[in-house]
Amino acid sequence: MSTHRPDISFIFNITDKVLWNVFKKNEIGDVLLPFVVLRRLDCILKSSNDKVRAAHENFKGKVADDKLDPILKKAAGGLNFYNTSRHTLESLKESTKTIEIDFHNYLNGFNPIVTEILENFQFEKIIGRLSKNKLLYETIKAMCDVDLSKERYDNHAMGYVFEELIRISNEQSNETAGEHFTPRDVIELMYKVMFSTEKEELSQSGIIRTIYDPTMGTGGMVNLAKNYIVDELIKTDSKPTIFTYGQEINEQSYAIAKAEALISGGDVDNIKHGNTLTNDRFPDKKFHYQFANPPYGVTWAKDYDAVLNESANPAGRFYAGLPAKSDGQLLFLQHMISKMETSGGKIAVVTNGSPLFSGSAGGGESDIRKFIISSDLLDCIVSLPKDMFYNTGIGTYIWFLDNKKPEHRRGKVQLINASDVEDRRAGKTGFAVSNKRSLGNKRNEVLEHHIEAVVEIYNNFEENDNSKIFENDYFGYYSVPVERPTYDDKGKYKKDRKGDLVADSKKRSTERIPLSADIRTYFKESILPHVDHAWPDANKIKIGYEINFSKYFYNYVPLRQSTDIKQEIVNLEFGNGDEKGISELIKEMFE
Repeated sequence: MSTHRPDISFIFNITDKVLWNVFKKNEIGDVLLPFVVLRRLDCILKSSNDKVRAAHENFKGKVADDKLDPILKKAAGGLNFYNTSRHTLESLKESTKTIEIDFHNYLNGFNPIVTEILENFQFEKIIGRLSKNKLLYETIKAMCDVDLSKERYDNHAMGYVFEELIRISNEQSNETAGEHFTPRDVIELMYKVMFSTEKEELSQSGIIRTIYDPTMGTGGMVNLAKNYIVDELIKTDSKPTIFTYGQEINEQSYAIAKAEALISGGDVDNIKHGNTLTNDRFPDKKFHYQFANPPYGVTWAKDYDAVLNESANPAGRFYAGLPAKSDGQLLFLQHMISKMETSGGKIAVVTNGSPLFSGSAGGGESDIRKFIISSDLLDCIVSLPKDMFYNTGIGTYIWFLDNKKPEHRRGKVQLINASDVEDRRAGKTGFAVSNKRSLGNKRNEVLEHHIEAVVEIYNNFEENDNSKIFENDYFGYYSVPVERPTYDDKGKYKKDRKGDLVADSKKRSTERIPLSADIRTYFKESILPHVDHAWPDANKIKIGYEINFSKYFYNYVPLRQSTDIKQEIVNLEFGNGDEKGISELIKEMFE
């Protein structure tokens, strides 16, 4: 992965020279994103514009529109987009008086797929504001000074341009922590772990595979994963055919994803707009590989009725359980599980810490974890360093799921602690380095050798300081209500009509007992010696599942001895002539 970022200074030049004082900082991205898309399309079409216009003049009115479209695409060199107007962004600079009319004629010359992308940017509102403030011509002129040709910016570099615009906009608008896009170093870690065991199969002749993201944002995950397989993982001529799919609820992000697919020749029709939880746009589709960074800490209350209704259906996506309305991460994870290709499907999904442990036994979150783990779907969880994302500094985790685990991983879960950050001056190793310059909240970055280290730990499947392996049942427990008797005024146990002890509700407690233990034996050996006449309420025992990551990797650091601290203080040189008196005073304090 290259850490070199393309030149994006033009963003600030246009902001300072043209848009300043008219648009707020958090609006700059909304204005420039559609213009960047237009300029990119304009640069790519430069060499084929004359051929497209000639073909349009020759065949317009002579063939049906559905037959005209492939003719014009062919004239455009096989691209999925073209423009039939007599204008380009460059030619629009010739007249300031008719700029609005000419610009709309230019936009109307694009084929429908480009028009849909611009509509999702709500471009007409932006044009209206620019025109009202006499800035439309100046903006177009400034964009023409930017070379966004493929020679200057390849598709990879253009992805960074889009990301930078979104980051700047989100940073200024203080978006919710869970509403952000995923940095490329995190995405690389996800797909390299996932595909580290897939090379042999993907190298076979005639392989067709699908990649899907239900919260695709601008499309980075599926595109980068596909490019890695085709460009890096499989070096032979026998490369697999990869189809990418995605759904996104945010109109602007959907427009960018669609634009990137259009520009790069991707699967444009496989990118859908809509709410994944309430309107699955791929209802009958299964996928081999899935990547996602669903919103976390974001309410799904508005979707509650639809989700609740589906959760009652054993064949529905959410039958395992419903999390709290305040956080829908585990809903998206259940959705992805329902989309796993039955012949072999893998998932890599980013979450915060909440899905690991939130909720009590018998509750929605715990039941979902129970379903995932007891179905032997959970393969591995990797903890990331804090400050890895642009819009939040909280700790995050990558869950890896696999419905066709290799034999040596079946019935087990691997946890990898990759949360430490390097500090070379202190001689501390880690799995990330601190950035020289923070990008929003992103202060740490995962480099190539860090990713290789995590992949090695994953493939070795051995326990060490950064890797723990547990049987599936290890994460489960019985939640057992412990009752204690009520005493009467004479200090004797109260009994009911049946002669049974009456429980004192004020003294009721709950004991967690491992699934591997016998409840009766555990009670006898671990509870009764400390609590006389206690008993378990067998009718209210529940099973819970929890993943306490911090507990498993906790390293106890013993406190320093008080005698050592005292001696250190006594040995200090106070330099004021009162050293003896102070030393004696300190000795008295410790003694």
